[in-house]
Amino acid sequence: MKKLGLSHKIKHKMRFSGTILVSTLRVMPQFGDFFVCNKQLVTLGIDTDIRAQCMPANEAQVSPCPTEKETHLMNTPAVRRFLLINPNTNDLTTQRLRDVLQPQLPQDVHLDVQTARFGAPYIACEASHAVAAHACLDVWTSHRGTRAQPLHGVLIGCFGDPGLFALREASGCPVTGLAEASFIQAAAHGPFAIVTGGERWKPMLQRLATSLGYGEKLRHIETVYPTGAALQADPDMAFECLSQACQNAAQSGVSSIILGGAGLAGYARLLQTDCALPLIDSAQAGWDVLYGQLAPKAPKQHDGFYAPWVGLPPAFGQVPGKGQD
Repeated sequence: MKKLGLSHKIKHKMRFSGTILVSTLRVMPQFGDFFVCNKQLVTLGIDTDIRAQCMPANEAQVSPCPTEKETHLMNTPAVRRFLLINPNTNDLTTQRLRDVLQPQLPQDVHLDVQTARFGAPYIACEASHAVAAHACLDVWTSHRGTRAQPLHGVLIGCFGDPGLFALREASGCPVTGLAEASFIQAAAHGPFAIVTGGERWKPMLQRLATSLGYGEKLRHIETVYPTGAALQADPDMAFECLSQACQNAAQSGVSSIILGGAGLAGYARLLQTDCALPLIDSAQAGWDVLYGQLAPKAPKQHDGFYAPWVGLPPAFGQVPGKGQD
């Protein structure tokens, strides 16, 4: 297919279900050729006649055509779909997670990587963490899948796991976060330490580890002054700063060290030669634990909220109540 650089106004005729005229459409490249018209999803069938006429980009948008591999995955019935949510609004962090994890995916797996619509560019305090939990639910309600194309797992792409317990309660598939997954891997070695950016994270991570049952195994948290955002923006400074922090953490009598932070994905491999203890990459751990089915099981086999909602986006209301099919 030719990659379209302009937006299009498209009229199409769907012979398998009668004739439907649609005005403004937008290609959705995930899992099939989907178009949105007036916010309603229409799936195009095999025998579809499409006629396109270019129009200004501010009136309609067409996303890039999927690659050959993506098209193959879309058309494979047995494809397993996972959702990775970056609760930070920073697209660079999303891209880093994608760059680290995408090359490892099996042929029958699609990782749908999404960025929070609102919140902080990089979560670094209690308030931004609380807002990020809402942002994770917001993304999940819009991308949670259908019976025909269900989710097989959800990964929260933040070392702090905002919204973990809420998503686990609502989701019909396993949910974990970078922190919990790292705790699972590190605890297998024995006592562990954490190295991460941002001083405000220390009490937050200690509380999370305790709530997940890893409080006794977490022996030391080494925070560096620069935030995760600053470390991500300056790789040379990050390498020097994190290398010293890992050496400090190694003196605490632990068996492994978690290098925590979505923006630090990929650094553990680079720093391993300077550290005598195993370094655990939180992003890698997140995917390995989720895909390896080591995360806690979903409490229910279907999605659902226990509470009714007022004033939230329509996608929240489309999630059934618990106890309904």
